[in-house]
Amino acid sequence: MPAPQRKPVDVTLLKGGRAAGHPSDGPGRVTLVGAGPGDPDLLTLKAVKALQAADVVLFDDLVGDGILDLVHEKARCLAVGKRGGRASCRQQDIDDLMVKFARKGKHVVRLKSGDPMIFGRAGEEIERLRREGIAVEVIPGVTAALAMASALGVSLTHRDHAQSVRFVTGHSRHGTLPDTLDWQGLADPRTTLVIYMGGRTVADMVARLTGAGLPAVTPAVAVCAVSRPTEARWAGPLHGLAAGAATLGLDEPILIAIGDSLAQAQALDDAGDLAAFG
Repeated sequence: MPAPQRKPVDVTLLKGGRAAGHPSDGPGRVTLVGAGPGDPDLLTLKAVKALQAADVVLFDDLVGDGILDLVHEKARCLAVGKRGGRASCRQQDIDDLMVKFARKGKHVVRLKSGDPMIFGRAGEEIERLRREGIAVEVIPGVTAALAMASALGVSLTHRDHAQSVRFVTGHSRHGTLPDTLDWQGLADPRTTLVIYMGGRTVADMVARLTGAGLPAVTPAVAVCAVSRPTEARWAGPLHGLAAGAATLGLDEPILIAIGDSLAQAQALDDAGDLAAFG
């Protein structure tokens, strides 16, 4: 039986290219694009098409130059990043910019680190755009937890160790651990727990988890700048997590993973191979 005819992918993957089939004229609209964890090679083709068809790009603080190099050369790029502990754009200001440019008939790309729908405030932005009657599309990206798992060569759902995965935030709008986290549920030894933005609250987090019954020797990993040249990692038992995460510094958001599925990462660290793996 002959192989089916394949339709060629219509996209220009070079700096300054304009993706065919995506004209910049017409009614204004907004595309929320997941930039992934930082490595440009982890962008989806659809994300690249959106970048090359954009008139305006509003990008987060963690989006690297290698990704911005793919934006059409005539597009306007504005940094609108928000970082804990630093002067940042207000969410209201970002929303207003999207509405302003879309009302001028522009194709606005809101370029967000990771995946827009994972702790990326996409819900708030979508609600505002819909209230304003502005068309909005979402293009997913590789979230940091999955990039971390791939870099470490560990399965977050290894069937011998975990029957579920939980993504939680370690940083509330007040800068502390969220008050509503279910620590008894999070301490389930059959779950792989991934905490985003947990660097500043890790000591409290460890105390809550061990207090809820999670063994202090449970494998844990802390990673910052995953997939980027400055990536740094630590692996060890839960009781050493706070000290281990502190060695990574606070200049970059720290991603933390806890659970028996991380045992292989801890073994690599014990053997001195963790930094080189991946």
